[in-house]
Amino acid sequence: MKSINADLPILIGQAGPLNGNRWEIEKELLIGRDDTCGVVIHDRQVSRYHARISITPDGVALEDLASKNGTYRNGVLLERPVVLQDGDQVQIAMIQHFVYLSSDSTVPLGPGVPIPEAFQPGTSPAGRLVLDPLSRRVWVAGTEVNPALSVPQFRLLEALYNHRGSVVARQDLVVAVWGDEEATGVSEQALDALVRRLRDRLAGLDRSHDYLLTVRGYGLRLDNPPARS
Repeated sequence: MKSINADLPILIGQAGPLNGNRWEIEKELLIGRDDTCGVVIHDRQVSRYHARISITPDGVALEDLASKNGTYRNGVLLERPVVLQDGDQVQIAMIQHFVYLSSDSTVPLGPGVPIPEAFQPGTSPAGRLVLDPLSRRVWVAGTEVNPALSVPQFRLLEALYNHRGSVVARQDLVVAVWGDEEATGVSEQALDALVRRLRDRLAGLDRSHDYLLTVRGYGLRLDNPPARS
């Protein structure tokens, strides 16, 4: 497996034909159907030169290159270049999803990396849901969450996992996900939407249990039952 330079931002393929692949962003990364692109997607939905990610004075920018079927950031169709934030979801047409990680993020390990013994599903005292903070991998009922959770989803789950059994205040969750500087501008609806998306991802692997319990007027609690033998 190619090593990743921790000083560079990266793009990781998720749902789609490039799932699991990753690319460092040094100066510019072209995405398209043409073989000269840095990220090649062989699908007719994708334009020859579909989108570009580049380093700019303002940050790492995502730009649609007048593609036929569009480029999306967090589900919103791009109409102009945008500066990417850690954990942003990038979608090319309807065929390929990526997650963007900034250079100060922990890079998740690939699916071929062995699970640390302490986190083996069924052996950890943590319960039916198992989270490894070093590799950013999550297992539910013995099955790994794949594609991996987005960075905001993982941060939310990690905050609850680290306080499992206790209720975590909504404002504390906002800070854990978005950080102190951005927390004041985060709406209640943004947190609710993130909780719904995370709940849906977990339910996709275990519909028999609701892991995220809402405590009205205060916050959320992770309900993590014992692992099945």
